[in-house]
Amino acid sequence: MSLTRRQVTTAALAAVPLAVAATGPAAAASPQGRPRERTLYIAGDSTAAQKYADAAPETGWGMALPFFLREQLAVANHAVNGRSSKSFIDEGRLDVILAEIRPGDLLLVQFGHNDSKVADPTRYTEPWTTYQDCLRQYVDGARARGARPVLATSVERRKFDADGNAVGTHGDYPAAVRALSAEEGVALLDIQALSIALWQRLGVEETKKYFNWTATEQDNTHFNPPGAIAVARMVGAELLRRRVLVRRDVRRLGEVIPESWISWPES
Repeated sequence: MSLTRRQVTTAALAAVPLAVAATGPAAAASPQGRPRERTLYIAGDSTAAQKYADAAPETGWGMALPFFLREQLAVANHAVNGRSSKSFIDEGRLDVILAEIRPGDLLLVQFGHNDSKVADPTRYTEPWTTYQDCLRQYVDGARARGARPVLATSVERRKFDADGNAVGTHGDYPAAVRALSAEEGVALLDIQALSIALWQRLGVEETKKYFNWTATEQDNTHFNPPGAIAVARMVGAELLRRRVLVRRDVRRLGEVIPESWISWPES
């Protein structure tokens, strides 16, 4: 069943999954003069999205990100399976975020997996034109509301060549994000480069332990708990390294995170 833009917006406003994590120097003041707790919003696709009990053990990295952030920095994970930078906007999902986001908040944007689907005009964008045009809407929308946009390149899939070398699968989309971040002066988290380097270090067999490989499924795109935790750790570390967050905003970057901390609520 297809939904109108208004229906999607209303439904999303009624059910936004929140997780906790830190108040930093850029937090806006409340009317009483106290720093207002900030929120980090995630706009993205299935690699980041909240998963529910019927999808376990599939895990989006957005589910694990709060483990690496202070409790006073909330994470509002708006990422949704199957969305591209274009379809997320067309369905009114960016409007939902922009209606909520406040000065001092962060908007972390990661798309690309579904933007490359040429056969689907509802999702397809061309890297150097429509993809960048869509991403600018996230950047401009956040800035217009006093929030800080952050761009992330797409986390890499699990793919190896015959010699055991990790192979990129996203074509020009990561390069287009890098170029746009430089052009617009937006902080860049190069998760594509970091993730493919990690898959290379782990190798063909060990990487299976990070993706949604089960007895019945061999999924080289979506993560299980260890994979989601590993990618969320990258995101947290890059937010610190790029000075989007400060040291007191992050935690546990060097600690083992138990898989049992991941939970899948009923849908």
